[in-house]
Amino acid sequence: MAKLNIKKGDNVMVIAGNNKGLSGRVLFVNVEKQRAIVEGVNLVSKHTRPSADNPKGGIIKQESAVHVSNLKVIDKSGKPTRTGRKIDEKTGKSVRYSKKTGEVIK
Repeated sequence: MAKLNIKKGDNVMVIAGNNKGLSGRVLFVNVEKQRAIVEGVNLVSKHTRPSADNPKGGIIKQESAVHVSNLKVIDKSGKPTRTGRKIDEKTGKSVRYSKKTGEVIK
């Protein structure tokens, strides 16, 4: 399975689909399905039954998954950028970097 450009905790922007232009923080990444859940993006209505946590039940809004191909990482300058991988000189490990600025993404 190929590595993804998106990780949990990244700030990303949606570049395609109904939520194009929205940005948020990645909450969860499903590597097998190549989908990510982004905070405040792709909200869907979920019907819930009454339970101990929610005694009235009803309809709640929650985030749904977005395909990672529709997301771009936002770098330190605040603009979406493509990401690449290179070997870090100090540690010898593979790190992600911004193709726009060349800076290493945490």
